[in-house]
Amino acid sequence: MQELKDKVAYITGGSQGIGLSVAKALLGQGMKVAISGRDSSKLESAIKYLKANPDQVLAITSDVRHMSDEQAAIDQVLTQWGHLDVLIANAGIGKFGNIDELSVEDWNHTIDTNLTGVFHSVKASLPAIKKSKGYIITIASLAGTNFFAGGSAYNASKFGLVGFSQAIMLDLRQYEVKVSTIMPGSVATHFAGHIPDDSDAWKIQPEDIGTLVVDLLHMNPRTLPSKIEVRPSMPAGKG
Repeated sequence: MQELKDKVAYITGGSQGIGLSVAKALLGQGMKVAISGRDSSKLESAIKYLKANPDQVLAITSDVRHMSDEQAAIDQVLTQWGHLDVLIANAGIGKFGNIDELSVEDWNHTIDTNLTGVFHSVKASLPAIKKSKGYIITIASLAGTNFFAGGSAYNASKFGLVGFSQAIMLDLRQYEVKVSTIMPGSVATHFAGHIPDDSDAWKIQPEDIGTLVVDLLHMNPRTLPSKIEVRPSMPAGKG
């Protein structure tokens, strides 16, 4: 997929953070981009931030926890542009707490969004992605290989996502569909209620993930990595 102009991408969780930065990077390559999220007001703000031509960008309200939402989102993309070449499964949340404090609701919300939500996005987009011999990129986390106290729900969702992504890579190879998983460490976004500030300079910047996605899409399919770990620099005074 070395020529990106006029290719179509669908990005879940695209109204802010990593998803929004990936959308900006892909638009800069001449792609057409659909972004989705649960909050319509955030989507409206994202569209204004992207400053793209109306025929290049589409905002869709969708909750990845619901298969019907994701199917409707993909249908809207296909109605708008007729094809789909790239799925960026990025939507995710962080609910943290020791297991004796973690509620059933927080567990279900985390797994349903971070893991089952990706399944929904992949299933809904798969017929179009197979037709275009396209590319699925899932946004996991270093928490998909490194566990930590208070991370039972988040770790479970991201460990599961890494395994899911590697398995579907093998499933879809026969259709010439490419699958890669990006596993970032700490990213300077509003994730889990954090407010980015100058103290986040050591973290991965969301724009870095956008650049990485563009680089992956330009690569020869035969040399694509299945997993990419992205590690931040060490905070000052640590290590």
